[in-house]
Amino acid sequence: MMNEDLGSKRADEFQMEDEEIFAERVFENKDDLESDCSVHSMASDGHSNASDTGETSWPQSYRDSMDMYTSITNTSFGFPGGTSVTRLASSMSPLYKRNLAFDHDATPTKPLISDLEKDVVPARLSRRKLSISGCDLPHQKGCSFVQAVLNGINVLCGVGVLAAPFAVKEGGWLSLSLAFFFAVIACHTGILLMKCLESSPRLQTYPDIGQAAFGKPGRLVIAIILYMELYAACVEFLIMMGDNLSSLFPNTNMYIAGIQLNSNQIFAITSTLIILPTVWLRDLSLLAYISVGGVLTTSLVMLCLVWIGVVDNVGFHGSGTVLDLVNLPVSLGIFGFCYAGHSVFPNIYSSMKETSQFPWVLIISFFFGWVFNTGIAVCGYLMFGDSVKSQYTLNMPKQFVASKVAVWTTVVIPMSKYALTLTPVALSLEELMPSAQHQTYIVSIVIRTVLVISTLVVALTIPFFGTVMSLGGSFLAMLLTIILPCVCYLSIHRGRLSKMKIAVCFLYITVGLLCACSGTYSALSRLANQTTE
Repeated sequence: MMNEDLGSKRADEFQMEDEEIFAERVFENKDDLESDCSVHSMASDGHSNASDTGETSWPQSYRDSMDMYTSITNTSFGFPGGTSVTRLASSMSPLYKRNLAFDHDATPTKPLISDLEKDVVPARLSRRKLSISGCDLPHQKGCSFVQAVLNGINVLCGVGVLAAPFAVKEGGWLSLSLAFFFAVIACHTGILLMKCLESSPRLQTYPDIGQAAFGKPGRLVIAIILYMELYAACVEFLIMMGDNLSSLFPNTNMYIAGIQLNSNQIFAITSTLIILPTVWLRDLSLLAYISVGGVLTTSLVMLCLVWIGVVDNVGFHGSGTVLDLVNLPVSLGIFGFCYAGHSVFPNIYSSMKETSQFPWVLIISFFFGWVFNTGIAVCGYLMFGDSVKSQYTLNMPKQFVASKVAVWTTVVIPMSKYALTLTPVALSLEELMPSAQHQTYIVSIVIRTVLVISTLVVALTIPFFGTVMSLGGSFLAMLLTIILPCVCYLSIHRGRLSKMKIAVCFLYITVGLLCACSGTYSALSRLANQTTE
């Protein structure tokens, strides 16, 4: 009996020791997480950001709405309660699907972290509250290296390549060398964003980085610039579809209430009416599958360009301007638009299994992006010379089959990408609605319809594809791609950087400011002249 009692007591002692050791480990992990989150949760002037209260400010839908651009992934991950959701396209991620279905459980004051840890702590330890304030649990990661590279290339190979020959026309042949250096700088600033994300496990998006660097104002400013860039891309889509359809049917015109509409205006309006129902969709998974083929469509359009030059005997001509300093800022703005993928890079980084491979993802993605842009720029400018238009598809002779394939490809793809591009903007506006209204499907339809109509009005008012792209690239892309990554990096890692790294960042900021100011001024001047003609 005494032996049994002694054994029972020892068993109880061992059990209590195990529980104490377990508790110590749990709270050690808690302290580590808290320290990671607190190190970089202060802005440069010493004021605390939203992480101090365990809450995050607007926008909360950014992470999941932007995950659609990293849709080349196929992984499954679990949620509390044992449920598992397969993530075949990131636009179908659970939170994003809830947003599209207008089932908004999240509010603009939702805590940065859920209560997942509570299941880990035993019941008898509940008197010692485990609270990790202001530190988000990282998303489960299932994106491989190859998938991440494809996502990165898909982001960089957008509609900007259509204007690459026009950019060479504006800046001359030497502008290609400046475009190469810009691509190198953009790749490096993408790595700087990665360094910012590594500073705390709660940072997963570009607005999160802004909040870590400058508090809520930083998050707000970066989010607004990001949404402006998406909105400008939607305007570009409508202009592009109107221009290309007009090139196929140039004699189309119409009179409505005494107002004459030319072919560009008619097809811009028609494209908008076709696109509008896709913006109302609750599930954008089909559009995500289509838009993921950006690399393939870019390759197809480039192949069509080479085809009509070689097979259809349009030929290549070695002429053109070497350097045009007057129009060079316009050229740099267009190239800036081509290499602006920083709004999505944090999402690609957060989705990777091995985040240490992310620098190579950027290097490979920018290399292929540079190859596509340079190849199309050289071929297009050699073929059409100084007569090349803002979209080289408009120069391709319409009697050739390859030309028709290229034009229709540039029409169909924007139709699939428009809703995916506008949805993050719509979701951010829905967050600002009162909780009783932002769950209503009708309210969401009204917001999205108003956004679509507004993009159409802008596209009809300034239907100049190249100029609008140069303006967006000079003002928005330079901020997001060059200036803000360096500024946030300096703020988050202040006091721990070498003089060389600080000097490089200030050099990038100076270059970005010069390009932004000169390019914005040139684009606005040209826009003013075009609208008065």
